[in-house]
Amino acid sequence: MKNLYNKTTEDLLKSILKLNNLGEAKKFFRDLLTEEEIIEFGKRWQVARMLAENVSYEEIVKKTGLSSRTIARISKWLNNGMGGYKLMLNKINHHHNLSPSGKRLR
Repeated sequence: MKNLYNKTTEDLLKSILKLNNLGEAKKFFRDLLTEEEIIEFGKRWQVARMLAENVSYEEIVKKTGLSSRTIARISKWLNNGMGGYKLMLNKINHHHNLSPSGKRLR
């Protein structure tokens, strides 16, 4: 297994933490990633949010165009990963602990 957290990746993550707003994030990520990578990451985040709302795989496939295999992998990380998806979902919805549709998160 590759060493995911090394000096290079830690430096990248620390740099991301220094971004102050959406405009800075757009500029940084556009220079860092290809358009396709940004779109793919956006879709993965959309899937995580939809899974947290208990949207069916079938509906997620229709809305995102991602494969059920990719959705299953995201579901695995959402439910049994390091807690990063749930952490961000809760940060985004911390005022009411609600999902974007108004449903309570688990």
